Amino acid sequence: MVKKPWRHLEYREVIYDSEHWALLKRLRDESLQIMEALEPFNLETVVYGSIARGDVTQKSDIDVFIHQLASSFIVETALEKAGVHVNRRLVVQATPTYAMKAYLEIGENTSVSFPLMKMRKVEREFYKFSGEVSIRNLKDGLRTSGVDKRLVLIEPIKDGHRENATVGCEEHVSKLLGISVETVLNRVHALLRRDEVGRTGVFIEKELFENETFEMTLKRLADQNPAVRRRLTGLS
Repeated sequence: MVKKPWRHLEYREVIYDSEHWALLKRLRDESLQIMEALEPFNLETVVYGSIARGDVTQKSDIDVFIHQLASSFIVETALEKAGVHVNRRLVVQATPTYAMKAYLEIGENTSVSFPLMKMRKVEREFYKFSGEVSIRNLKDGLRTSGVDKRLVLIEPIKDGHRENATVGCEEHVSKLLGISVETVLNRVHALLRRDEVGRTGVFIEKELFENETFEMTLKRLADQNPAVRRRLTGLS
């Protein structure tokens, strides 16, 4: 069952048991394997979400993000050389105003993604909102603060984490995470809206054929769709 967003201030501490620590280590080791495959090709990566924060479950996804514009050929070559098999390749654009991204699905709960267009500040800060760590952070065992899909602020402590509501504390959250208040308000609005009306569809989601590249697909979509073309050329 999907947990409801916290709309009122609450506080609690969660202490991890040995099974939790073992699961977190396994997921972080798997994330590190993918990130280390990309690092020799000068691809800077983060892993974001519960793996960065520490509040993992058996259903946690491994989401590795390359936060610069990159050649899809280089990304796919790096993974291939490391023996990382890609099951599906997709282009996804959440809304006409958001950057289109490439997704390489490696397993049922594992993916590598990267932008195909320049991202706005609020889009880049989405990853920091949910909590992100670099390859160096992972090697050092660092966990970071971030907000989960319940709009709960997760702050790591030595033996687990503490939880607070985000709604009503947006300015505090923005300062703690080092992001703009605009980003926090944007995410709060989006997640509360999703709770009210249910999950909404995305503007574009297309799986690539074997002989297609992400760059070819982006060009074709931009030629066919004025909204994609405006977003592609709209940021200097």
